[in-house]
Amino acid sequence: MARGRKSVTIREVAEDAGVSLQTVSRVINDGPNVRPQMRDKVQASIDRLGYVPSLAAQRMSGSRSYIILAINDRERTLADWRERQGTDWVDQMLLGGILTCSRHGYRMLVELVDTHIDHVERELGATISALQPDGVILTPPHSENRLITQLLEERGIPFARIGSKQEGAGIPLTMGDEDAAYDAANRLIELGHRKIGIIAGPRQYSLSGWRVDGWRRALEEHGLSSDGLNERGDFSYESGTQAARALLDRNPDLTALIGSNDQMTLAALEVARDRGLHVPRDLSIISFDNTPIVRFSQPPLSAIDQPIAQTVSLAVERLITLKGQPHDGGVIEVKAGLIERASIGPAPTDD
Repeated sequence: MARGRKSVTIREVAEDAGVSLQTVSRVINDGPNVRPQMRDKVQASIDRLGYVPSLAAQRMSGSRSYIILAINDRERTLADWRERQGTDWVDQMLLGGILTCSRHGYRMLVELVDTHIDHVERELGATISALQPDGVILTPPHSENRLITQLLEERGIPFARIGSKQEGAGIPLTMGDEDAAYDAANRLIELGHRKIGIIAGPRQYSLSGWRVDGWRRALEEHGLSSDGLNERGDFSYESGTQAARALLDRNPDLTALIGSNDQMTLAALEVARDRGLHVPRDLSIISFDNTPIVRFSQPPLSAIDQPIAQTVSLAVERLITLKGQPHDGGVIEVKAGLIERASIGPAPTDD
């Protein structure tokens, strides 16, 4: 049986270059007080031996852990995984984060934290103490949880807040939710729709309100009413079913609908089918998220494509390059875009 190739160690690099372990560590960590000739000599040994720095070697400098920690909501993430609903938020987060970390010699880890538990500070504090990350990425709703942001601020750990515009410490990033909803509503108006409903997300997510704001702004600019056209769900399929039924019961002349995530929108599609409504001839539908499952619905759903990977990548980049310095560039917005598929069409005519 063939043996696997033995990994090259930092000690072997030091011996090959004829320098100390500390010198190799400083080169790996891009540290100060290394002459250019010495740096080139060590780098030549690294390249020749094919050495890949381990976290332990990188940590020899004592100043950095080379870990970026992403915090995601435990309850919702586990529910999505167990039900295999086709959501890919974590996949996209890892795609953007891991690749960017790798380019800088970092590692990305993901921890699940329950927003609703009373001991969130103790749970997160233990994780922070164990991993000592160089930066933390907070996703909604953690990105606006004051207990979490205050703990990170007090410990001096840089963090990015995705889905937050709040003032304060950390790097705020959004995915253009208000403008995306505005564009979705405008596209439906261009197609002749005048009665456009929306299924909003839960209030604890600021982005839910931003999407409603964008939808309402588009209607108001065209002199259209939004009264009675807004129902709220909790991002689950079941809540989408209830919201869609309520909207259609209250507005039998509804011709278009925007859902604040794919699960609720897929539920609305099923409600329309149960009522004998053809999509898009009788009812046009646009979703948010653009997870893989919407391409395989009947018909495939038009959707706002959330740039999750790009946003997380940018958050990682800022955390690494700022190196603990405060962010003073305001809210960073990564634009979302509308992917049109077969679920939207011209508004139905009376004839």
